[in-house]
Amino acid sequence: MRQGFAIVPLLKLVRFDKPIGTLLLLWPTLWALWIAAGGPPEPKLLVIFALGTFLMRSAGCIVNDLADRHWDGSVERTSTRPLVTGEVSVTQARILFVLLCLASFGLVLLTNTLTVLLSVGGLLLASTYPFMKRFTYWPQVVLGAAFSWAIPMAFAAQLGELPSALWLLYIANLLWTMVFDTQYAMVDRDDDLRVGIKSTAILFGDADRLVLAALQLLCLLALLLAGQRFGLGGMYYLSLVAVALLFGYHQYLIRNRDRDACFKAFRHNNWVGLVIFMGIALHYASQGR
Repeated sequence: MRQGFAIVPLLKLVRFDKPIGTLLLLWPTLWALWIAAGGPPEPKLLVIFALGTFLMRSAGCIVNDLADRHWDGSVERTSTRPLVTGEVSVTQARILFVLLCLASFGLVLLTNTLTVLLSVGGLLLASTYPFMKRFTYWPQVVLGAAFSWAIPMAFAAQLGELPSALWLLYIANLLWTMVFDTQYAMVDRDDDLRVGIKSTAILFGDADRLVLAALQLLCLLALLLAGQRFGLGGMYYLSLVAVALLFGYHQYLIRNRDRDACFKAFRHNNWVGLVIFMGIALHYASQGR
């Protein structure tokens, strides 16, 4: 019997039931939109980037599962993914990936030429990341670059140019992404070692907590410098204090490298993104914008 397009497995394929990835991608996008606009951005851009975030995260999940389908069955956390169980075929996944990319590109076409050109780089990064874990222990760097690409795109869409200070925000988000995706990789470390998948969790080994602490401090430094360059005020710096406390809590969670605790730390990073956004939004609200 020919396999049909069942909605539930397709939603499972794009992690519709697990929005944490979309949120972790959305928060830095909102940071950039608010800073570029000096307050709430145009509603049109807000809708474009919010929908684009969901579409591209969904497309990224499909590429990841296509790349990993021969290994996911051997990993406890991924053994029930639709491409492993056969609920979704490879052809169906590829078709959905193309449709999502076309829909996302359609949204980008509603902006300007610079944003459209930048979107090509974002697609390349998102499509490349899943394959990096075959060749390098640093796939989290590529993911960080991909997760941060919406930042220059947001500035381009709002301002039509790329101010140099945005790259501090980009670096901060890249470092933060490395942190939470390493925590995520710590969940699968034993399985990944067995099947031959590389990650920073494996590379860092017993020094993982120390390296993550260093990355967290560098992230805070980059956020601090970005705040100075963009003229953000007290509410923003207060949010960075809260972020430092959240980072400390995540270090506590991963102290024994327990799988469930590491996964909890990963998911809890949603609050980091939210707190930073609140600091930025409250700063501009207090300025009467």
